[in-house]
Amino acid sequence: MKVLIGVPESNSNLSAEEIKQHFEESAKTYQFDLALSTDNLTSSELDEVEVYVGNNIAVLTQLLERPHSQLRWVQTLSAGIDNLPLTRLQEKGIRLTTVKGIHAEPISESVIGMILAMYRGINESAQEGQWFKLTQTLKMLQGKQVVIYGTGHIGGRIAEILTVFHAKTIGINSSGHEAKGFQQVVSMADSQPAIENADILVNALPLTPQTKHLFNADLFKQLKHHPLFINIGRGPSVNTSDLVQALDTKQLSGAALDVTDPEPLPKDHALWQKANVLITPHISGIHAEYLAESLAIFNHNMTEFVQNGQVVQNQVDYKKGY
Repeated sequence: MKVLIGVPESNSNLSAEEIKQHFEESAKTYQFDLALSTDNLTSSELDEVEVYVGNNIAVLTQLLERPHSQLRWVQTLSAGIDNLPLTRLQEKGIRLTTVKGIHAEPISESVIGMILAMYRGINESAQEGQWFKLTQTLKMLQGKQVVIYGTGHIGGRIAEILTVFHAKTIGINSSGHEAKGFQQVVSMADSQPAIENADILVNALPLTPQTKHLFNADLFKQLKHHPLFINIGRGPSVNTSDLVQALDTKQLSGAALDVTDPEPLPKDHALWQKANVLITPHISGIHAEYLAESLAIFNHNMTEFVQNGQVVQNQVDYKKGY
């Protein structure tokens, strides 16, 4: 069996060498041929690739375009799949798995850090670069209503931590079904009362056709408490022009963004110039053990794949888009 590890694209937080080191031991265990690049593979060897691991879209597209490709399974090294050629993968009957589940702790810590940085004047102090008099009123999390879009692993863990600060947590999902960690959960259709009174809005949703530009002018107009907006989901879930306008008109008191649209955000973009905006370069889910935890998921699936041709953990439902 031949497994191809896609060398990361230039904007990836993972290096090719790191990936190689982690997967070499797995190759010995499962006795598969490991290739780190398509450059040294012949045409027939490319056709023999059965498993692709990585996030490099160019490499994946190259495999999918081959008429005699034996590709059967794609393992991403991320939770999001919105940038993948899902229609083509589904048409060819290729199994797709993610590393969903390993991001909850680092992302939830990042969200708490973002809130505290904005609420406690840390962001403003860091930007000032000198001893100065605060121009904002410092806030506390205690008693604040935090509305979190997305009640999965990430949203639930954020909610759990927020209870330590005595904040009220409300989750929003498609149907309003109960979810671990939240004091209350409402459906998208019934979410208006919750967001009207939100002090903090957090987006932890995957990007699907239904969630693209969900956060737009119509939604921002419903906000009565001028909340802080946090996006650790996907950039295109937000209409960026509407976000800038909501900040300019004080519908939002501020924003903390780990993801943007476009991404990377251009150097001259208006969001960089705003003192009440904190931006990080899509790093909230990254941590020292990221590859090791990704490899554990891959190994679990590889065991099943070798034995019976199936994968059992984090398989994507193409109909749902996640």
